[in-house]
Amino acid sequence: MTELQATPELVARCGLYCGACKSCLNGKCPGCRGNSRATWCTIRTCCSDKGIATCAECAEFADPRACGKFNNFMSKIFGLIFRSDRAACIEQIRQLGLDGHAKLMADRKAHTIRH
Repeated sequence: MTELQATPELVARCGLYCGACKSCLNGKCPGCRGNSRATWCTIRTCCSDKGIATCAECAEFADPRACGKFNNFMSKIFGLIFRSDRAACIEQIRQLGLDGHAKLMADRKAHTIRH
């Protein structure tokens, strides 16, 4: 397994930190941005279409929870099961930037901010 490092390119479009994911650390997944098979992810597609790195840069929604692509049924289920607060991740990116978010998540060895 690769050592956990702060890599801004491994911050997913939705704010999760792929750099702390076991699949990514084991070399089985390149992370959200590099995963060409993740065409199912509406958040990834939306950010790519808008030319932004993450939802933190979205000018359309100040609160990502107001966005139907970010706050859809599947993301609500995911958040409930994994106690994941992706909106808190987006807020943290807005406050600290991608570098700061990646560093903090890597230091915490965390994929997400928990509820």
